[in-house]
Amino acid sequence: MITYKQTGVDVRAGARWVAAIEAAMTSTYGPRVCKHKHGGFAGLFRLDYDEQIFRRNYRKPVLVGCTDGVGTKVLLATEMNRLSTIGIDLVAMNVNDLVTCGAEPLFFLDYLAVHKLDPKHLQDVIEGVATGCREAGCALLGGETAEMPDLYTPGNFDLAGFAVGVVEHHRVIDGSRVSRGDVLIALPSSGIHSNGYSLVRRLIAKGRCKLDRVYDGIGESLGDALLRPTRIYVNAVHRVLKAYRVKRVVTAMAHITGGGLRENIARVLPDRCDAVINRSSWRPQPIFDFIRRLGTTRSEMFKVFNMGIGFVFVVRPYFAQGVMRVLRRAGEQPIRLGNIQRGTGRVRFR
Repeated sequence: MITYKQTGVDVRAGARWVAAIEAAMTSTYGPRVCKHKHGGFAGLFRLDYDEQIFRRNYRKPVLVGCTDGVGTKVLLATEMNRLSTIGIDLVAMNVNDLVTCGAEPLFFLDYLAVHKLDPKHLQDVIEGVATGCREAGCALLGGETAEMPDLYTPGNFDLAGFAVGVVEHHRVIDGSRVSRGDVLIALPSSGIHSNGYSLVRRLIAKGRCKLDRVYDGIGESLGDALLRPTRIYVNAVHRVLKAYRVKRVVTAMAHITGGGLRENIARVLPDRCDAVINRSSWRPQPIFDFIRRLGTTRSEMFKVFNMGIGFVFVVRPYFAQGVMRVLRRAGEQPIRLGNIQRGTGRVRFR
């Protein structure tokens, strides 16, 4: 007789895993999470909440959903045996997308697919997810861990995440109000974030680079620079939106991920406008120049990477200085990146 465990799937290990991550999950819960038995089939979350201190009442709520992963950055984390940051990456890649339409993140779910479930080895991943959720102000409401020895090789795994948020219908930001004269205000990235790692890994293999070595100009080990987690911009966005509750001064927002500045800003431009970016307005972090010198072009770098810019606001010109002041008070270092001109929905550099 063949048992399920003999195929490589340990049901009891799965039960131990659910118990092991309970503390990480509950550390993200706020008053709108409906308390239920841990390990149930679904999580419950209250959209409206009447208690005065935590009051949330929506008139015309629009639910917002998105999903994303961290790609082959997982392979670098596995190679370095450092899994504590990719959970933060996972949350960031989702909630940064979600807030571009003005939404408040409500809850997050993760999907972890593994060769073999090793709770001690993988708990750092979920602790990272919980850390990201706390920073984003959303609950880690649930998730799924799939043990699939026939699909994943020993030591390998994959991550995906799903975020749900809400925004009032009249406060949705979709880029339709972008017009000539609007100003682009950018927030720096922490580095490469979570895009382009297939190219990164190919280049460091070609250059025979050592992840534990400190190379000239980087200021830290190559591995530290590459695993630096993706920044979460939720607080910065909400500080701006709360500062202008009546006037709709933000006309669009873009999370700069795969495709870089050109493709991601173009996603929120109407056909009648171009975004013109001043390339001298910021300087990418040293890791980008290091990667380029391993064997690719500056043009390719701008196609693939964020090049030091993680998030972009498009705001009415009269309010640009005020928005930058709000961002500075939130601990950010905003950059006046460029402006909107008459055009055909393209992003141009000057």
